Amino acid sequence: MAGLRPEPTARQMRLGTELRRLREEAGFSGREAAALLGVSSGQISQIEFAQTGVSEKRLRSMAANYACTDEELIAALVQMATDRTRGWWEEYRDQLPRPFLDLAELEHNATFRWDVDLLQVSGLLQTEDYARALFSTRIPELSTEDRELRVRHRRQRRVILEGPTPTPYRSVIHEAALRMRVGGRATSQTQLASILELSEADHITVRVIPFALERFDDTGSAMIYAGGNIPKLDTVVRDGPHSTAFIDTEAQLGVFRTLFRRVEAASLDPEQSRDLIHNLAKEL
Repeated sequence: MAGLRPEPTARQMRLGTELRRLREEAGFSGREAAALLGVSSGQISQIEFAQTGVSEKRLRSMAANYACTDEELIAALVQMATDRTRGWWEEYRDQLPRPFLDLAELEHNATFRWDVDLLQVSGLLQTEDYARALFSTRIPELSTEDRELRVRHRRQRRVILEGPTPTPYRSVIHEAALRMRVGGRATSQTQLASILELSEADHITVRVIPFALERFDDTGSAMIYAGGNIPKLDTVVRDGPHSTAFIDTEAQLGVFRTLFRRVEAASLDPEQSRDLIHNLAKEL
């Protein structure tokens, strides 16, 4: 059908998902919701699957029909629905897979960011040479052009840490990730020095899970946790072998909040972590 979005973004899909949840919590079918709004059931479906947008007026009408009284949630959904930002990541449209753009947009809108990394340094903390070395090991092998596109995109994502209004960032990294000589000795040394430099910023906290820690049992597998305007709109990102998953149900978000706090509590404090990273750099 003309006018439908060919490939909704993860943010657009999240808005549709939240509107569907409101409808289902109210106990309405799509047909019943459409009758209340004076539209076809197909239009409700298109909104909920992010095939079309929704105006502020219509969104507020839907929330009223569903008896939603959570004003913070409604305001946050209105902001998502009316945001027309075309960020720097749009230059990569049709050049990189959709998840690359979705992650950059998620980070741009995040109110805070938490990372747990076990075998690699977080993408936000990676130097260009470190990222280049990682992308060089991809199977199937990337062309030089595709590899450099990914390296440049990854470096640009750091704007949320280095821009005029930086995002509060907490990273927990296992010692294993810091010891791996990705790209060779010089690249690894530069990467560790970069982490030390970044960790001096007031809005950045880096903590290390040392090998010597007996309490760590891998309950905090690698994850990205991005804060929304309200906790209900937080998002967890998990990378799998063949896809990237965006997790957003309240129950799952609660589990990952708990996991992050456990892993963070089990790690070294920031000063001890800097000392460990400094010693690792000297050992290389």
